[in-house]
Amino acid sequence: MSLSMKLRIAGLAGVLLSPLAQADFSIPGFELVHTVPVETTLGTADLRQTGPVWIELFDSAKSRIDIGQFYAVDHPGSVMDRVIEHLEAAGKRGVKIRFLLEEKGIRLSEAATLERLRAIPNLTLRVLPYGQLSGGIIHAKYLLVDGKQAFIGSQNFDWRSLEHIHETGLRISDASVVSQVQAIFDQDWQAQAALADKQPVPLPAGGQAPARTGNYLVSSPQRYNPPGVGDSQMELPRLLSEAKKEVRVQLLDYAPLSYGPDRTRPYYAVIDNAVRAAAARGVAIKLMVSNWNTDKLELPYLKSLAVLPNVEIKIVTLPEARQGFIPYARVIHSKTMEIDGQVAWIGTSNWLGGYLDNSRNLEVVMRSEAMARRVGQLHKQLWDGPYARALSVTDEYPEPHPGQH
Repeated sequence: MSLSMKLRIAGLAGVLLSPLAQADFSIPGFELVHTVPVETTLGTADLRQTGPVWIELFDSAKSRIDIGQFYAVDHPGSVMDRVIEHLEAAGKRGVKIRFLLEEKGIRLSEAATLERLRAIPNLTLRVLPYGQLSGGIIHAKYLLVDGKQAFIGSQNFDWRSLEHIHETGLRISDASVVSQVQAIFDQDWQAQAALADKQPVPLPAGGQAPARTGNYLVSSPQRYNPPGVGDSQMELPRLLSEAKKEVRVQLLDYAPLSYGPDRTRPYYAVIDNAVRAAAARGVAIKLMVSNWNTDKLELPYLKSLAVLPNVEIKIVTLPEARQGFIPYARVIHSKTMEIDGQVAWIGTSNWLGGYLDNSRNLEVVMRSEAMARRVGQLHKQLWDGPYARALSVTDEYPEPHPGQH
């Protein structure tokens, strides 16, 4: 079956399974979107795939598209190839496109992809050295259309994220959250202009602490959050402190370490302390991480967590694609949490230092039984499936080399 036919089928499935039809878990203003790695036994027929959703968003744009990403990589004949075609079509019909890229992401990007993006009519691409602001990076992966819709998730602007990586995100039409995402993009776009002109970057104005009810956005780093946007470094431990029965977490990486400029990885206990405290008071912790999380510095911390009462840890290894080894692919990359069947967390941060403290990341908190139930089911599918294995505290694990066969 051709790629175009697959996309048409995926798009039709998206229509048949629109947010309105997903009454068992959807909530107004938020649609759960998922990338199922091809050639796996995983299946989420009730969730739309990322590629068709991005295409639909770009096709709906009337005046403006804003994109904030870590890096950009295309591949001929891929779903991303089609996504960029639709972005090009938007630019050709007069839609103004602003694309903000992290400076450190340039080396991860394909030069041909960046050239293709820069050639799109009405597209302005800016590169922001976020480290000059906070010492971190733009690690958030998000986009906005006409200031009325947004997408936030673990999906990088990378062809592998749309086909060969387990990813989870949200299409958002909730006016309050979209306006907050827009404020973050505008803040960072203006910061880039100030740095380019060698001018000081003003801090956003202070404001009242946002309400922690309903569905809301939190972000990092806190000092560069617009008014009304909560601090993710504060919110994550606070949510864990409120857990009563069970917490399910899925991540690429977990460790109480930081990825500093000198790679010394100083100790970062903010999240780990909260996880251990929850387990100590009887909360069942089910933590699922990727097989990239077994390097010699991170693995001992995982093992020290796994020996605690009420903690279970599983490592997920996805099978290689039929086409052979694909660098930096075939991995779980979703960053999700579900608490007590009541709260869902969909974000862009790995749970290490350097993400919630000094890098630009976005997380959405939904106090919704319906969304929490579906996020929990996504977790359970992997947890109980053929790719997850319980972490053994006595076994040795191979050093991960995601870019090398």
